[in-house]
Amino acid sequence: MSDFGFALQLMGIGMITVFIILSLVVLIGNLIIRFVNKYLPEEVSKKVEKIAEQTTALNRKKVAVIVSAVKTVTEGKGHVTKIEKMS
Repeated sequence: MSDFGFALQLMGIGMITVFIILSLVVLIGNLIIRFVNKYLPEEVSKKVEKIAEQTTALNRKKVAVIVSAVKTVTEGKGHVTKIEKMS
């Protein structure tokens, strides 16, 4: 029975170790994401102008409204990369 008990102890220690390491990876990843988003934000105006240059059928005000609406709805997580007029 001592071998079985030792195996259970070893398995428990291994599972706890993996859980702690994965928790640290998630925590550090979230901290890095928050740091980058706080101190290195993307410039929206350059993106708006870039998208506005690509679109010929829409004027700049409409593009700015679309980009602003997407940013508001997605809480800054969504980005407009291309705008196409549907027929």
